[in-house]
Amino acid sequence: MSVTTTTHLNFRGDARAALAFYQSVFGGEISQFTYRQAQRAQDPADADLIVWGQVLSDNGPHVMAYDVPARMPYDQGVNSVFVSLRGDSAEEITTYWKGLSEGADIVEDLAPAGWSPLYGMLKDRFGVVWVLDVAVTGWEQ
Repeated sequence: MSVTTTTHLNFRGDARAALAFYQSVFGGEISQFTYRQAQRAQDPADADLIVWGQVLSDNGPHVMAYDVPARMPYDQGVNSVFVSLRGDSAEEITTYWKGLSEGADIVEDLAPAGWSPLYGMLKDRFGVVWVLDVAVTGWEQ
């Protein structure tokens, strides 16, 4: 048996656009299912929103997205979650940084840090905070 974790992001009406954006950054395939398709639209305004969606990239990152329906409370919060994207190469992390930083607020520029050859933090155009770094093996405390 194998278990994995996948980043599952909640939105209020932006899941479709977020999935398209993350596909443009990570590549891969989008799958999405609306409330109408699932026959779960209790409010007609929710019918074309995403009840389940994902981007599965060939090179690793997987992201799921969901539109919280109008009948449920939604508060994205402040500093509630950081999505960590860690890779083995500076080139790979820099490529993802360039994609995610389009329209983003840079919290900390991508640069060397005491624990990593490259580290950076940004809040993307959908309000998701991403932490990107290059993994270091054999790091001692």
